[in-house]
Amino acid sequence: MFSLNCKGRLLVVDKPLVMGIINSTPDSFYSGSRTQTVDEVLFRAEQMLMEGAALLDIGGQSTRPGSEQLDADKELSRVIAPLEALHKRFPEAYISIDTYYAKVARYAVEAGACIVNDISGGSLDPQLIPEVAALKVPYVLMHIKGNPQTMQQQAVYADVTREVLDQLSDRKAVIEKAGIRDCIIDPGFGFGKTAAHNFRLMEELPVFSLFNAPVLLGISRKSFIWKTLGTTPESDDTLQGTTALHMAGLIKGANLLRVHDVKAAAATIKLFLEMKGAG
Repeated sequence: MFSLNCKGRLLVVDKPLVMGIINSTPDSFYSGSRTQTVDEVLFRAEQMLMEGAALLDIGGQSTRPGSEQLDADKELSRVIAPLEALHKRFPEAYISIDTYYAKVARYAVEAGACIVNDISGGSLDPQLIPEVAALKVPYVLMHIKGNPQTMQQQAVYADVTREVLDQLSDRKAVIEKAGIRDCIIDPGFGFGKTAAHNFRLMEELPVFSLFNAPVLLGISRKSFIWKTLGTTPESDDTLQGTTALHMAGLIKGANLLRVHDVKAAAATIKLFLEMKGAG
């Protein structure tokens, strides 16, 4: 069991939880996740919470391979109004901000976010780690090789699991030295990895429990699933493939599922817990 101090409230991870994805963007890779207005964000959030999401993860910048990089001010313009509205409508909801900018993290936490989800491991803005430490909120530490614009050209490893593990270990030491107390570990599926790398990380997921922190599985509708199946991100077959790998990830120790489809993920967790209880 893990507990995370979210601005004075404890988020207890004593069973797998669902993190619902809300993209306040026009260009995220899965079109079904995109929202353009505050009302759309509120509608999506309400639906996700009703379907079983324990957390909501909102972001204002696509980080798909080759995506355009936005500056902090542009990203802020996309997320602050939705965040304020979310916090007002759902004050008990645990909200994370998906950003690698210190400025965005600071304003987002002031607006109601209580977790910072950083795809870069602190590598794209040197001020982010000190900012998160000062904010005293949990931090999602993810592995990436390069940045979203270049990462797929750098997807070369001698031993992907070992190298991801080593980098996360190094970065975890950095954030702990900075004063971040609570973190979540994300192996970074799809971020500077080929399909073969992603499947190897899935197979060897149990090693990430060595960090004694919750492990986040962020594989929802990603290309290594839909390309393997010969489908598209929007396809029902891709959702079925995601669900199959979610179950595999739960069996191998995942604690958080970051997903576009909350209802399916919550059902997968329910079945997993029943299976585990039957044993």
